[in-house]
Amino acid sequence: MDGSTVVAFLLALVVIIVVARLLGLLCRRLGQPEVIGEIAGGILLGPTLFHGALTRELFPADIRPALSVLSTVGICVFMFLVGLHLADGGLRGQGRIAVVLSLGSTVVPFVAGTLLAIGLVGDRSGSSAVLFCLYVGIAMSVTAFPVLARILTDRDLIDTPIGGLALATAAVGDVLAWSMLAVLVAFSHGDTPWRVLLVLPFVGLLTGVVRPLLARLAARPPAARGKGARAILGAGLLVAIAAGLALSSYATAWMGLHNIFGAFLLGAVMPREGAVALRARVLPWVERIDRIVLLPPFFVVAGFSVDLSGMDGREFGLLLLILLVANSGKLFGAFGAARLSRLPVRHSATLALLINTRGLTELIVLAVGLQIGLLDQRLYSLMVVMAVVTTLTPGLLLPFVYPRWRARRDREPRAVAESAPLPNKESMP
Repeated sequence: MDGSTVVAFLLALVVIIVVARLLGLLCRRLGQPEVIGEIAGGILLGPTLFHGALTRELFPADIRPALSVLSTVGICVFMFLVGLHLADGGLRGQGRIAVVLSLGSTVVPFVAGTLLAIGLVGDRSGSSAVLFCLYVGIAMSVTAFPVLARILTDRDLIDTPIGGLALATAAVGDVLAWSMLAVLVAFSHGDTPWRVLLVLPFVGLLTGVVRPLLARLAARPPAARGKGARAILGAGLLVAIAAGLALSSYATAWMGLHNIFGAFLLGAVMPREGAVALRARVLPWVERIDRIVLLPPFFVVAGFSVDLSGMDGREFGLLLLILLVANSGKLFGAFGAARLSRLPVRHSATLALLINTRGLTELIVLAVGLQIGLLDQRLYSLMVVMAVVTTLTPGLLLPFVYPRWRARRDREPRAVAESAPLPNKESMP
């Protein structure tokens, strides 16, 4: 880049960060997840307003490749953190019921989405039509684990039995959804490259070699070291993680998958013991930098492909159908599984609302589908709107279904929650 291009890039980055931050804080003041404002900011900075004139003025063509690279870095860091938090969450004694709930909240929307896609196949045929239908089913099945955790924290539900069960359910469901997406991306290449077969040995390398090495590096005794030495050790581990993130992302991209899968896998195999200081002091800063600086460009890059300005009656009808399928699949799937597990009606409805959260995770899945050609820009735009609406739903309905006073009454020590995740029907008024 020459000097003027660098200046244009920096100015664009400032605009992106400011818009995302302001709209995110506005949504938070309104009791909604910040990611809704950030996604909305990306759409508003795209071609939806003023027929793209604002986009062309703020984001000229010569800086867009740099924005795409920065957004890729942000998404890889985000997926690393998702893998880290998914593995941290654990099932905490709620394994059986979490698996039942995750299957219900994944399989039902997957089937509903696949059936919807059959009517949207259009001129696709053969394997392309099959992959498209399976992809739409996967896109309908996703739950945004990080956004869900934030909603539970904001609603003071994170330490309640229902909050722990929602997180465990989302963890199992997201691992299942990402695994299905990885397989689908591998087959989307038509002539599936032989390198995809290296994925399983690569996972074995991460779990059998990389994880023990990182655990050994993190667990080195600091007794004989001063404060400076401990800081150097922490910095060395952080550099090792950054290098591993880059290499792991590149490896899965080279194998024919998306680079986000490598980032996710590395986060999932991170050692839990021996790295307490790093995880408590360093990773929160990484997460904050990613959310404020690296992720906002992703929303704008995603917004470049969202154009709602020319939506007509037919497309609006299709949007309503997509919303109906997305909401009903998740809500009925999770609610039905919860009732089959003998959970009370109110708790079942609360879990269904929470699991319906899609957020940024859905946006990543949609970006992958657009990149590999399974989505066109029209359907992509409508699915982005669906991601926003389904993320809005819990914040709007939870106060009526599960008010704060009931959450305070249901809160109990974690040890009790582990042995009895939720009250029995008989204990409810």
